[in-house]
Amino acid sequence: MHKYLKKLLFTSAVATLTLLNGCVSETKYNDLNAQYQQLQGEFSADQAKIELLEGELKITLLDKVLFSEGGFTLNAPSKKILSKLIPTLTGLQQTKIIVNGYTDNVPIGPRLKRQGITSNLVLSSRRADVVVEFLTQQGVKQNLLSAQGFGESNPAASNDTAEGKSQNRRIEVTLVGSGN
Repeated sequence: MHKYLKKLLFTSAVATLTLLNGCVSETKYNDLNAQYQQLQGEFSADQAKIELLEGELKITLLDKVLFSEGGFTLNAPSKKILSKLIPTLTGLQQTKIIVNGYTDNVPIGPRLKRQGITSNLVLSSRRADVVVEFLTQQGVKQNLLSAQGFGESNPAASNDTAEGKSQNRRIEVTLVGSGN
């Protein structure tokens, strides 16, 4: 089943890229497709969702993969997951790497407030900053990286269920630009 889903995702991405070929240069298309292929092989479906969009490649990392509930520090397993991005990102020369953080709508608790995290917006920003700091430490060019937190805005799913909240707690790494 897992191989079928990967094949379906790949086929869909190729079809989308074929349709967009008039909008995206062939070189950029080939570069993004190569990056997509490389990343697809690195991540399992329960770690990340990788999408080719018009002129962009978006990697959505699930919160539970990177951070403990309500946390914003990276542990060894989360660093290992993020390290899968390094071979792709360190080779980039002109492509912007945008790291966006999101949360669910659960209010910030007293433990986080004692650490200076006063809102979901601040928590999501701190998480995005921590990811950027790690990527920079691993050799990704700092001038290509940016981080932004969106808190509970732009939810990927409804916050009415535990599953929806889980989908909303995420980090998105988007590659935008020439593809190299």
